[in-house]
Order: sequence, then C-alpha cells, then structure tokens
Amino acid sequence: MVVTKSSPLTGNNTSYDLPVTQEELYRHHKGELAQSIWPNLEVWQREFLISGINKEEQEEMFKEEE
Repeated sequence: MVVTKSSPLTGNNTSYDLPVTQEELYRHHKGELAQSIWPNLEVWQREFLISGINKEEQEEMFKEEE
C-alpha cells in the first residue's frame, strides 16, 4: 500500500509503497504499538509510519559524527 506522510522536520510529503494494510494503519492510529503491528518492517519504515520522517531525514538525524 502506498503511504504518504508529511515530515514534521521539513513539511515535505514522502510516499513509500509499504507492506501494510488499511486495517493495520487504523490499529496504529487507535494506539497499538507499531512494533507489535509490523515486527517484520525495517526500523526506518516503522519510524516513517509513526512520525512521517522519511528514510533520508532519519539517516541524517542519526548519522554518527566522524
């Protein structure tokens, strides 16, 4: 399913085709933990569903200082 979210950091919209269902998104909206609903998703995918922060923004936020 294609999920589009707006980043709270930039305001930009990003879309990803993720292996999720409308029912799962509803369960998350109602308060069920993302880790419980989508244990097989990559961490960045769950974070995108939770916060709207896309993969590139996450990588930039969490990159280690050299």
